Amino acid sequence: MTDKLSFENTEIAFRHSTNTDLNRAYWLFKVINVNFLVKIGPPITNFAVKIGLPIKGLIKATIFKHFCGGETIKECSTTIKNLADGKVGTILDYSIEGEDDEKVFDSTRDEIIRTIITASKSKNIPLTVFKVTGVGRFGLLERLDEGIKLSVDEQIEWQTVQDRVLAICEMAHSEGVPVMIDAEESWIQETIDNLALNMMRFFNKEKAIVYNTYQLYRHDKLASLVGDHTIAESEGFILGAKIVRGAYMEKERKRAEEKAYPSPIQPDKASTDRDYNDALIYCADNVASIAFVAGTHNEESCRLLADLLNEKQIDHKNPHVFFSQLLGMSDNLSFNLANANYNVAKYVPYGPIKAVLPYLFRRAQENTAIAGQMSRELSLIVKEKKRRNA
Repeated sequence: MTDKLSFENTEIAFRHSTNTDLNRAYWLFKVINVNFLVKIGPPITNFAVKIGLPIKGLIKATIFKHFCGGETIKECSTTIKNLADGKVGTILDYSIEGEDDEKVFDSTRDEIIRTIITASKSKNIPLTVFKVTGVGRFGLLERLDEGIKLSVDEQIEWQTVQDRVLAICEMAHSEGVPVMIDAEESWIQETIDNLALNMMRFFNKEKAIVYNTYQLYRHDKLASLVGDHTIAESEGFILGAKIVRGAYMEKERKRAEEKAYPSPIQPDKASTDRDYNDALIYCADNVASIAFVAGTHNEESCRLLADLLNEKQIDHKNPHVFFSQLLGMSDNLSFNLANANYNVAKYVPYGPIKAVLPYLFRRAQENTAIAGQMSRELSLIVKEKKRRNA
């Protein structure tokens, strides 16, 4: 029962971490805590990588090692095993971003399919994930969202993007491996939502294979979740939903201001928290027809969902319910939930260091932006170091 569930148990939280791992995490979070370094770090690092300074080794041994599984699927095997030893699953996340080349889109599709095949052979990889902008051009999605008539060439390009998404979802369906489609910026999201719902119509008849992502820092997304569930029920398929707070807040606000349209972002954090928790309640109330992944680093939301499962007598191992956090963060949540027998999976990003840098910088900036998150991570690490030295 959740009255025994403690997120303070650092012995369980860091059981998979050696003293060396713990020390690296301690110094890393100390550095991330310094806003100035986080601001100047990305441009300096990008410049150094561009001109060929030998800093890749330093990045790989520090921030990359903490937040990523490796440069290839094979390199992730140690991380996958470490997580599995603590009853935590892995979500392999090929983290290449911002490309604009058809050959890269094809090779990204092939790599995502490889993650699905790898997952089909391992009970330690319960879920897979991809971004539509990993297999298609951002500008094209933008035009579709704006309702601009596509040229003949763009229509062919759009068909190719849909074919790539279809190939990924077909492989997921044939291998019985769930695949989550990540949320992106609001001005391309409607196109992604329509694509995701279409894939669910094809592949979610008997089992939840395709999941769409709902960012609850948007004030319209709780209504989207309920609306999509209504469609799923009327058309006879299972809704797959990953529930997150969101990742593009500053960019969204800035664009809304620049282009003088109402911001899609909630007025305050309390509204985001309320909608997020209401989404969890809605999904738990409809667990037979919604398969959902609660992607959150928020203790209150994790406890709420753990309590809901107990109150509603939903089995902790119900395949329709997963908790999820990012590798290198909130181990006190992931490992203590897993220890209490809930389904938990960590996002494990991987890819060439240069290609993964935008992801790493976002993690660092996100961490400084979350008030108290860093001091929370640090205090837990300090607590565990003291426990080990006692």
